[in-house]
Amino acid sequence: MLKHTEIITNYWEIIVFIVIALGFPGIILLGTYILGEKSYSKNIPYESGIDSVGSARLRLSAKFYLVAMFFVVFDVEALYLYAWSVSIQESGWCGFIEATIFVFILLSSLFYLLRIGALNWTPINSQCLVKYKSVAIK
Repeated sequence: MLKHTEIITNYWEIIVFIVIALGFPGIILLGTYILGEKSYSKNIPYESGIDSVGSARLRLSAKFYLVAMFFVVFDVEALYLYAWSVSIQESGWCGFIEATIFVFILLSSLFYLLRIGALNWTPINSQCLVKYKSVAIK
């Protein structure tokens, strides 16, 4: 019996954590079931008491995906440079040269994207109109 109470006294924090981790979501689900509004219609989606209008299938431009990819690329760059800056004393000049090469590769890819026009957000027709308007104003 002594061994059983020793186990409980050593692991009571874990037991309390498990009870809270399982009990808190259960309490939240029970509260939403009791206090939340109900939808009795099975044919239409119910979102916060507002009937949906139109279709949920939207066609998005590829520009949104480009923005997401640029964000990921430069966010990863910032992550690596932050890790490098934290360990700058341990890495020394060798680490500085490696970080410079890393930044150079990313900048060269950015200049390549600029050159091929991946960062031009306006359609080609709008760019032509802007060029003609600037010529007409002069």
